Amino acid sequence: MPDSSLPPGGVSRDGNRAGNDHPGNHQPGDDPARNNQAPILIGSEIYRGSTYGGKHPLAIPRVSTALDLIRAMGWLDEARYRDSPLATPQQLTRFHTADYVAALEAAERDGGVSDAVRERHHLGAHGNPIYREVFRRPATGAGGAILAAALVRDGGVVHVPGAGTHHAMPDRASGFCYLNDVALALFALVDAGLTRVLYVDIDAHHGDGVEHAFRDDPRVFTLSVHEAGRWPRTGLLDDRAGGYARNLPVPEGFNDTEMDWVLRHAILPVARHFRPEAVVLQCGSDAVEEDPLARLSLSNNSHFAVVEALRAVSPRLIVTGGGGYNPWTVARCWAGVWATLNRLPIPPRIPPAAEAVLRGLDWFRAAGRSPPEHWFSTIRDAPRPGPVRAEIRQICARTLDDLPPTS
Repeated sequence: MPDSSLPPGGVSRDGNRAGNDHPGNHQPGDDPARNNQAPILIGSEIYRGSTYGGKHPLAIPRVSTALDLIRAMGWLDEARYRDSPLATPQQLTRFHTADYVAALEAAERDGGVSDAVRERHHLGAHGNPIYREVFRRPATGAGGAILAAALVRDGGVVHVPGAGTHHAMPDRASGFCYLNDVALALFALVDAGLTRVLYVDIDAHHGDGVEHAFRDDPRVFTLSVHEAGRWPRTGLLDDRAGGYARNLPVPEGFNDTEMDWVLRHAILPVARHFRPEAVVLQCGSDAVEEDPLARLSLSNNSHFAVVEALRAVSPRLIVTGGGGYNPWTVARCWAGVWATLNRLPIPPRIPPAAEAVLRGLDWFRAAGRSPPEHWFSTIRDAPRPGPVRAEIRQICARTLDDLPPTS
């Protein structure tokens, strides 16, 4: 369909808005340049030594290693670091039920749950173990996400690698996620008066909890790029959640060239259409090829490219962490995200202090017994290009069908 026949606010197949082909066009006062102020990093020491226990996929250091790597690279002005607060039960009940929040607090206090609580709230079951900080750790991630929403109120950029738990449901844990910190950040943004918030999720797993939270809310548009058929096996192409969601289930072997195609032919066209006042990007690193829980083939360059592109389309940007179950690829990815947000060059070889951070890691999986040298000495992966399969082109084209009107 030619652009001249598009309805107001329509999107052409090449991703241009009718009458406007600039990705950063916003309402008066929504100048994307306002996010050029120095980014803020939110972290916490609660992640250091905190583990889900045993050989759980999250029994690895992730956030603490990313923060250590950022500092060892000399990339952090401590004046731009914020310690994550603990979200209050009142804040948590903006999305979660009071009974569930109370059950999670009691699980940490008592070190266990009853059979009834286990059945009702999936605590201590379905991959969601009871561990020492089972309330405080997710509540810290939630507090950081809510703080990020407050910090970008007047524009800006915030990186919260400890947030990104996108599977948690109102009354139960799900997919290693106990509290849905991403949904809580989105609620904080719309409660502050924003009416056009774009949520983009590039984790290998569908952001089902966030879609559930906003499936009927026209203020939040959710877009999830995830591996087709991967747990939780939701997020089908035709699942549009009341019109305000788009899902891109991509096939195994999804490569950097294909992610670039998705960025240019789906993510950015949706952003141009929606004209977001804020963007929240869930930047789970499990889509990187070396991750053990997915079968996608991205390099971390794809994550950096999405971060950079989305920074240009909104005056407010929050980037969270998410999935990622290889400690080296997670830390390198999220440290590189911070460098990208600050427009810092990533050297081909990192300095000795940073290398020491990565050499200090160990991993119980077979790949951790003899890691490749570049896991120790680099942050940026070698690119992983490939053909753009017809399936990817079709998914992107379908994403732009019947986008809802915007105000």
